[in-house]
Amino acid sequence: MNKIPKHILPVIVFAQFAGTSLWFAGNAILPQIQQTWALPKDSIAQVTSSVMLGFIGGTLIFALTSLADRFNASKVFFLSAVLGALFNSAVLFTGESFGALLLFRFLTGICIAGIYPVGMKIASDWFDGRLGKALGYLVGALVIGSAFPHLLNHFGAGYDWRPVLVGTSVLGISGGLLMYFLVGEGPARVKSTSFSPKEAFRVFQKKEFRWAAFGYFGHMWELYTFWAFIPLVLTYYSETQAINLPISLWTFIIMALGMIGCVLGGIVSIRKGSAKVAFGFLLASGILCLLSPMFFQLPPSVFLVLLCFWGFVVIGDSAQFSSLNAQKAPIELKGTALTIAVSVGFFLTIPSIQLLQLLTNYLGVEWLLFTLAIGPALGLLATKKLIYNP
Repeated sequence: MNKIPKHILPVIVFAQFAGTSLWFAGNAILPQIQQTWALPKDSIAQVTSSVMLGFIGGTLIFALTSLADRFNASKVFFLSAVLGALFNSAVLFTGESFGALLLFRFLTGICIAGIYPVGMKIASDWFDGRLGKALGYLVGALVIGSAFPHLLNHFGAGYDWRPVLVGTSVLGISGGLLMYFLVGEGPARVKSTSFSPKEAFRVFQKKEFRWAAFGYFGHMWELYTFWAFIPLVLTYYSETQAINLPISLWTFIIMALGMIGCVLGGIVSIRKGSAKVAFGFLLASGILCLLSPMFFQLPPSVFLVLLCFWGFVVIGDSAQFSSLNAQKAPIELKGTALTIAVSVGFFLTIPSIQLLQLLTNYLGVEWLLFTLAIGPALGLLATKKLIYNP
């Protein structure tokens, strides 16, 4: 195989960061628009779920049509990034309509389906032999992209939510342009010439892929719900402790530390293997779920350190599960397998987020994250099989 140009991985990583910055832009502006738009109390769950539903619908479309396997994946990424940026910025013209906000977040989610899993597919075509490490950087970019709107919201943009949408939309388009013109198709790409919706589900016939996918599903039950409820957890702690925490800044820090977890996990996976790394991260995250009710009795410094460590481990396994999914899938359906696994994984975020929103009516905030432990527990059972049956 020819030597891979040095610019490929940095460009893919930046393009993934830029494209996925569209993901949590809606959540980042909620503190500013919730009162002025007179949004309902459960708007955080509705906005998060709308973009997730769009993403799920989009991944199903991509999986059932095998678009990323049949066509130029970089072009698919570019078109998805441009459309996603347009839908993201369209919120500027909704006239304070909550229904329009949900609609455009849903449409943005559909477009992100052509960014995140397609970006992983592009990386797998370039770095087939070092996929765990490459995807560590790539998912790290997803983490920073998802957290970035909260940073914009803290520094200046917190006074006006519009720059958050403009900034993330410009980033999204720039990422699409770079991916299309500077990356292209990788040497390990195997083009699928046929199309059948049944192919999307044939990947689950392979037991090793099922184990990898089920481990990923357990991880996904926890991840995005944890991210979505960080501001609520921080706000509750700040109020009960009578301190003034910069919520958006700490939300960014907690989420962004996951990038380090992804990168370190990718490096360690070269020696230890993706299954062992994923198992370790998922175990640590599950333990934090079980211990979380006690965190609220701790002093602020310890509380924040524990949340930062949680942010570090909660997504450190994500790239390794994606690597396992790619390695265990039929080679000619690699893009389809990644997309369908991501689709199911993100579908699980909807009941997880909605369940936690419902539980806010019955449980104190300090008990909410405890309920997420079921995801890591089930994910560990599946991942353990990959360790003993590589």
